Amino acid sequence: MSRPPAQAVRTLACDATLRERVRQQLQSFSLQVAAPGQHHAAAVAVALADEGLGADLPGIAQSAGWSTQAALILTRRSASLRKHANQWALPGGRIDAGETAEQAALRELAEEVNLQLDASAVLGRLDDFVTRSGFVITPVVVWAGAARHMHPNPAEVASIHRIPVAEFLRADAPMLEREGAGEHPVLRMPVGSAWIAAPTAAVLYQFRELCIEGRSTRVAHFEQPAFAWK
Repeated sequence: MSRPPAQAVRTLACDATLRERVRQQLQSFSLQVAAPGQHHAAAVAVALADEGLGADLPGIAQSAGWSTQAALILTRRSASLRKHANQWALPGGRIDAGETAEQAALRELAEEVNLQLDASAVLGRLDDFVTRSGFVITPVVVWAGAARHMHPNPAEVASIHRIPVAEFLRADAPMLEREGAGEHPVLRMPVGSAWIAAPTAAVLYQFRELCIEGRSTRVAHFEQPAFAWK
């Protein structure tokens, strides 16, 4: 796929103004929490950071030097993993016994990408998302700032990417497509010349809608493509 022609590119500085705007949007948001059930509890970190040197992806230009434009930290999962190998992901994993979602998200950031943050970095939560693979994902939005010393844990992460928040504001996002007999469409978010699928894309879309655009958009109903849950 290609980007729509001649679209305006919005940029957002990763600064105190953005941090406060995101925090206020999350604090005023009425969360939807999944009902207790048989699903495994997991948390992911939606980490706002400097764009740095860029995302290193086809269709996204590299920065000439260190950029302080806002970006989100995403990973490509290791090819050696038993489930969901090579897929796009937000840093995250199961919530251990006695942990909160916030504690789990911060722990996973440290374990997967060597990003050490404390509780003061947490800005709030997005809606829970129940996956077809048997998890309830709680997205935790955190402020990572420059995040200059990240490196991937090779047991879990193949690569780390700083994707500009502006990329998620594209006019061709989200991409909605019917797949099979599902009642709702599959949601994808375009990135460069590729795309990211739900559930990760659903979290990214709600972050865009609520934290950047100020719209209380729900995403829990969107479907996931078969490869994301089989």
